[in-house]
Amino acid sequence: MHRNATENLDRADALLLGRVTYEMMEAAFRSPARGAMPDWMEPFARTIDAARKYVVSSTLKRVEWNAELLRGDLGQAVQQLKQEPGKGLFVGGVKLPLALAELGLIDEYEFVVHPRLAGHGPTLFAGLSKRLDLKLVGRQEFGSGAVAMRYEPRR
Repeated sequence: MHRNATENLDRADALLLGRVTYEMMEAAFRSPARGAMPDWMEPFARTIDAARKYVVSSTLKRVEWNAELLRGDLGQAVQQLKQEPGKGLFVGGVKLPLALAELGLIDEYEFVVHPRLAGHGPTLFAGLSKRLDLKLVGRQEFGSGAVAMRYEPRR
């Protein structure tokens, strides 16, 4: 799964993260802050550490870790980033993808289903105001039993 996540990050020019996800990932993967980790996690850690990041937050005063704050109108800011030449953006988090889905700004979704029921935690796309029909464009199974499914919105 970490190899798949590393490949996804390599397919993007930058990451677009909300404050909570940014802070969580920075604490876990910013070099040299990251502690001892398994060898299989190192390629992902190096890739996310080096990636350019845009952070959507109205509360943070500044960001580091190859990051830039996005302020103002979210739709306008993301539209501008999407118009720049390159490979595109990778979005992470829970609240930010909901806001971008509402604005119709997500071109591809990847959902990773893990073989464990937690019974708690955030629910993706809770409160989405309208149904969004998706078309399956890729599927990958991992040795752990997790399955990554990629979808594109039906337009």
